[in-house]
Amino acid sequence: METVCNKGECTACKACIEKCPVSCISVKDRLSLFEAVIDKNKCIECNLCHNVCPSINHNGLLAPKVWKQGWSQDDTIRSKASSGGIATSIALDFLEDGGIVYACIFKNSKFCFDRLRTEEDILSMQGSKYVKSDPEKIYSRVLSHLNENEKVLFIGLPCQVQAVKNFVGQKNLESLYTIDLICHGSPSPKMLEKFLLECDINFETVNNISFRNKMTFGLSIENREVEPILLLDSYMMTFLSGISYTENCFKCKFAQIARPGDITIGDSWGSELCIDEQKKGISLILCQTTKGIELIKKSRICIMDVDLEKAILSNHQLQHPTIKPKRYDIFWDGVEKGRSFKQLIFRCYPKTAIKNLLKRIKIRVL
Repeated sequence: METVCNKGECTACKACIEKCPVSCISVKDRLSLFEAVIDKNKCIECNLCHNVCPSINHNGLLAPKVWKQGWSQDDTIRSKASSGGIATSIALDFLEDGGIVYACIFKNSKFCFDRLRTEEDILSMQGSKYVKSDPEKIYSRVLSHLNENEKVLFIGLPCQVQAVKNFVGQKNLESLYTIDLICHGSPSPKMLEKFLLECDINFETVNNISFRNKMTFGLSIENREVEPILLLDSYMMTFLSGISYTENCFKCKFAQIARPGDITIGDSWGSELCIDEQKKGISLILCQTTKGIELIKKSRICIMDVDLEKAILSNHQLQHPTIKPKRYDIFWDGVEKGRSFKQLIFRCYPKTAIKNLLKRIKIRVL
C-alpha cells in the first residue's frame, strides 16, 4: 500500500484528494492515525498530491513580526469565545469589508469547513473544537474565489492553512488571508462518536456541542454537561493528556514559533493581566505578515503588549509538538480490544480515575 506521506504523518487535510486529477486517493481513518492511500492502478504519477501535502511541503513558515494579546470590543463575542474572540471579530470585519470567509463549524453532526456568509454564520464558528475537522472539498471553492479576484479569509489549524496555501499556489496568495490556530493535537471524530455512544448519545442527533467554557474544560451536549461540573469527563481526560491524539500530532511540522498563517491566534496563557481579565478571555495574537498586521488594524479589537517569551513558555506548541504519552500504546491496544473510555482511563491513569470515582460518589451523596 502506497501513501502520499510517511506513515503516521497524514494530517487528514484531504487536499491531496481534491488535487488528484484522476481521483485515485482516499483518506482512511484508522483511529490512531490517518492514511492518504494511493490507488496505484489509477495513479499517473503527476506528484500533485505530494506537492500539496502540508506534511511534505511546509516551506515559507515565518516568524512573527508583531506579538500582542487582546480581545473583541464586543462583550458578547468575547463572552462566548473560548478565549478573547479575536478570530470572530476579524472575520466579521472582513465580511463587512466585502471579503469571503471560510472556517470550521459544527453542521449536520460534523465538524466541517464552509463559507460563512452572515454574522450568524461567523458567530457559529466560536468555541474550541477538540476533534479533527474535515476540510474536504473546500480548497477548490477557495481557489475559485481567488481566480475571480475576490479576497478570502481562511481560518483553520496550521496544517490546514498550509494545505490551502499549497493548493491555491503562489500566484494566488496575495488575495488569500490566513489565520492559523495554536493546536496541541486532536483525535479522530470516531473517538468522539465512540465516547458519546457510551453515554447513550447518538452523535447524529446532536445539534449543539461544546468542549470548553473559558478556563473550564468539559464536554457539553445541547448545553448540558456530560459530567457534573466538578468532574472531568473521560473524553476530555484523554484529550488533555494527549493520549487520544492521532500519530501525526506528535510529529507536527508546525509546532514552532515560525507559522504558516498571516496571523496566529491562541490563548494568552501566562498573561500578566489581572485574573478578572483572564477569566473573561484573552487571546494571544502573532502577526507574521503585513497582511496580518493590516487585518489587526482594521478590526474592532482591544490589543496590548505581551511578553513573547512568557507566551511561548505557556504555549508549548510554539516550541515543539505534544510529547507522546508513555501509555499511548496501552491506550490504543485497549481501543482495539473494544474497551470503554472509563476502562481505558482506569488502565492508563488509575490514580486519576479513582479520584474521579470518589468525587462522583461524594456528589451523589450530597
